[in-house]
Amino acid sequence: MDLQQKYTELLLKIGFPENDIRQHWLDLEKAYSKKSRNYHNLTHIQDMIFSYEKYSDQLQFPNEVLYSIFYHDYIYVSSKKDNELKSAEFAIKILPKNASLKSKMVFDIIVATQLHQHNDNQDINWLIDFDLKILARDWYDYKIYFEQIRKEYGIYPDFLYKPGRAKALKHFLENEFIFQTEEFRNLYEEKARENIEKEILLLS
Repeated sequence: MDLQQKYTELLLKIGFPENDIRQHWLDLEKAYSKKSRNYHNLTHIQDMIFSYEKYSDQLQFPNEVLYSIFYHDYIYVSSKKDNELKSAEFAIKILPKNASLKSKMVFDIIVATQLHQHNDNQDINWLIDFDLKILARDWYDYKIYFEQIRKEYGIYPDFLYKPGRAKALKHFLENEFIFQTEEFRNLYEEKARENIEKEILLLS
């Protein structure tokens, strides 16, 4: 899949001037390619888009969801707690005035990726599941994932990082479900819980 082509087609469709799209892509590519981005990078975006393409017929507002995928981690600083809010604000700010996109929905979708909680808007639930699908990879790939996350939080020593990571993981297990759609629960819930439990053991 050519990410730049997918991005260009989307922006043309929703009303971005053709002359501006290449610069927006370069800005996006630069943001997701920073050295600090061990996991929250273009590979993560690509993985989410694979899921999006498989389930796009389930979405009521596919353009809003796809645009949100591209921008949901645009701003990512591991020491900050407002990355999702800042990413949402940026995604809205660059929209052309005549864009055929529901900006409020884009904002809500991106902000929802902070807490990953069930939403009344089913499109948001789908995007949350696309974002969390990594939790259900086979153990080898899951291990690569949590090692990448550890690198992103490299400024923190183990005695700070490990309890914080364990707390975040336990929060997933305390919820009735990790995944928000029935489809993803049936496919991935069991494996995700198994992976998270194994990682928590390694952190203790």
